[in-house]
Amino acid sequence: MGGLCGRFVTPSIYKKNKPQMSISPPTTTTTPATTTRHDWTRAEVEAFFALPLNDLLFEAQSVHRRTFDPNRVQLSTLLSIKTGGCPEDCAYCSQSVHNETGLSAEKLMEVQRVLDEAQKAKDAGATRYCMGAAWREPKDRDLEAIAMMIEGVKAMGMETCMTLGMLSVEQTLKLKTAGLDYYNHNVDTSEEFYDKIITTRTYQDRLDTLSRVREVGIKICSGGIVGLGEEEGDRAGMLMTLANLEVHPESVPINMLVRVEGTKLAQANALDPIDFVRTIAVARIIMPFSMVRLSAGREHMSDELQAMCFFAGANSIFLGEKLLTTTNTAEGRDSQLFAKLGIEPMALECPQPKALAETVAAE
Repeated sequence: MGGLCGRFVTPSIYKKNKPQMSISPPTTTTTPATTTRHDWTRAEVEAFFALPLNDLLFEAQSVHRRTFDPNRVQLSTLLSIKTGGCPEDCAYCSQSVHNETGLSAEKLMEVQRVLDEAQKAKDAGATRYCMGAAWREPKDRDLEAIAMMIEGVKAMGMETCMTLGMLSVEQTLKLKTAGLDYYNHNVDTSEEFYDKIITTRTYQDRLDTLSRVREVGIKICSGGIVGLGEEEGDRAGMLMTLANLEVHPESVPINMLVRVEGTKLAQANALDPIDFVRTIAVARIIMPFSMVRLSAGREHMSDELQAMCFFAGANSIFLGEKLLTTTNTAEGRDSQLFAKLGIEPMALECPQPKALAETVAAE
């Protein structure tokens, strides 16, 4: 599995014959395991959400420590390389032509300008550079420039990620040939709630694109957005979909809805922060080897809330003052928070946690 920083020891709660509504924190005796589950039921995932918060955080932190260094966080930067004019009707999106946000459609950025921004991101500490275009799907004529962006960023020594909408088989192969490391394509929410948010493409369209990306050997970045007006069961359903993919996504971004004026969700009720923490924790437990990214919405999160998310298993963030078209945390805030929490940026090649390395050496 991509992105592994150690092996996972499975707590007793993963035994399928154990009644899931009576989950209790594992004892100090655990059973070694070398595989992860891909057959979660909705009831099992909902049972994690229903745990007392302290029990849930105990589970999540226990898993996190077995698979990652709990005091390291991966740093990425996201750039909008083609802004506005998207024909999709995503209710949350400032770039949709169906939402009256006043955002004008722009052309694809010049390659050199993208590379200049990538160098700034690397200088700021990012190890992965993510590039997003507001398309339903890319046009073949744009793929040459996209390939040059990928090649240029990789030459800087950073990982590359693209989010361009739906892909054909041929387009996926071209991205692979260019050396793309990750492709982002979020499922957004549960399959049941999905058509309340988007009608111009189906849930299966998203899963098909993820399948094409996986088939050619590109790593997957896929997560969703919470605070859309969904129920807790929808958050469980979204995570279940991701965890039941044939291979877990290597990166799982969890976004808090940023309410943008002019979108259909501008007046949506804010999600309770504790519910956000629960979503992070459950993602960590059922996708133990994935990078769980604390993504959009951090600008409005307190240091205390972000600290809880890191404890719950989040180990990736976006640097920079902008995420596509919405604002992100102010410059310097992340380094100050990391200093307070004793967190350090994760190196590109993630080291094994000390305790895990000692366990491996002893076997």
